[in-house]
Amino acid sequence: MAKQIVVNPITRLEGHGKISIFLDDKGDVSRAYFQIPELRGFENFLVGRQAEDAPQITSRICGVCPTAHHTAATKALDDLFKVDPPETAKKIRELIYTIFMLEDHSLHLFFLGGPDFVVGPTAPKAERNILGVIQKVGLDIGKRVIAMRKDLRGIITELGGKVIHPVFGLPGGVAKGVTEEARDRFKEVADRGVEFALFCEELLEDVVLGNEDYVKMITSDAYTHRTYYMGLMDSKDRVNFYEGKIRVVDPSGNQVERFPVEQYQEYIAEHSEPWTYVKFPYLKKLGWKGFVDGEESGIYSVAPLARLNASEGMATPKAQELYEKFYETLGGRPVHHTLANHWARVVEIVYAAERFHELINDPEIIGTDIRTIPTETPKEGIGVVEAPRGVLIHHYKSDEQGILTGANLLVATQHNSARIAMSVDKAARAMIKGGVVDDGILNQVEMAFRAYDPCHACATHSLPGHMPLKIRIFDQNRSLIREIRRDG
Repeated sequence: MAKQIVVNPITRLEGHGKISIFLDDKGDVSRAYFQIPELRGFENFLVGRQAEDAPQITSRICGVCPTAHHTAATKALDDLFKVDPPETAKKIRELIYTIFMLEDHSLHLFFLGGPDFVVGPTAPKAERNILGVIQKVGLDIGKRVIAMRKDLRGIITELGGKVIHPVFGLPGGVAKGVTEEARDRFKEVADRGVEFALFCEELLEDVVLGNEDYVKMITSDAYTHRTYYMGLMDSKDRVNFYEGKIRVVDPSGNQVERFPVEQYQEYIAEHSEPWTYVKFPYLKKLGWKGFVDGEESGIYSVAPLARLNASEGMATPKAQELYEKFYETLGGRPVHHTLANHWARVVEIVYAAERFHELINDPEIIGTDIRTIPTETPKEGIGVVEAPRGVLIHHYKSDEQGILTGANLLVATQHNSARIAMSVDKAARAMIKGGVVDDGILNQVEMAFRAYDPCHACATHSLPGHMPLKIRIFDQNRSLIREIRRDG
């Protein structure tokens, strides 16, 4: 009987990773490890560069969420240069960002997470992809999804300069305003965006919530963890993607922290393990207790489910209705079922579409005052947004000439890393019994991480200190002859 099962590469996520599952003598799982072998060194790349380069450099971290890094970096520059952008500039930034969130969440719903439910978690792996989804739901729906994403990405390109590596953000504002002619064109896309978002909700309710087996899977103990939750909230503690304060609630849904991003180091610390390049953030006041959940553990989660759990509601009407339905259906707030992230993501799709509609119809969006020129001497700046995958923090330090001397990026998937590791381990223990394993079972283990929509191109970094590293040297007979180890 095999003692180890390795899933490498894991699929339908951004970045790279593998799962190593170790079996005991009975063929049951003794431990499953979610390992990230890639190393991102962007903090080091930034040192010595002009601060204004950061939004362009960091957008290269990931081709799926470049707008998140670009916007967080731009907001960090606002703080670095102590400059407050005009209201029109803030709304243009939020407009672009909200469109990005709508487009990116749609990508995950149909291309990455959706195949597990639309096609089926144990369907042949050749069918668990967007082509399989189109075959199930029909070509017309497939065309609608592709057309909607094309239109949304077209707006980002027009306003942001580029869709993959945007260039709109400047310290104190934006590089380009919205004309009346462009606003009129974008209004039509916004109308269709709301219709598309509501269609996504209907599809989820029909395909997923209408399937009793799927509902049992979502609410099963195999995909459940009682952790703390963190998200960016507006002044009324409603979900906000662009600005606000960071709120943390405990596993019972009670607020335990609410702080501006500038204070994040007072609340968040990081733990490292020798078997992965990802660090494991935890709540500093509770401390690192290992890979366990509950009230005493410092492990927390971000991403759509966490945002809803950390909030008191949504800021747009239809999204608020769905928020209430979400909790009514799943037994009240907070919801601890990892796979419920998919439904929470659809609630946010509706919010993003409604907010896009509000912003493009705001008279101030076509204002001409789009930048305040910085005059202060730079020193240190911190910016935050809600990436599709959760709270994203950029922290820069510079000399008086604005040359970066230090950088730290605390990325959404990094916040989730401890809970993801726990989720993979728990799902593996539940799914693999007596050494019986097949591709469908392994995919159900992968579903445990896929719900978070992780981006491991973003999640590994080398500051502060060194990354944990283990090198094993084997001879020609594959016998281990030396191990070199460096802990972070």
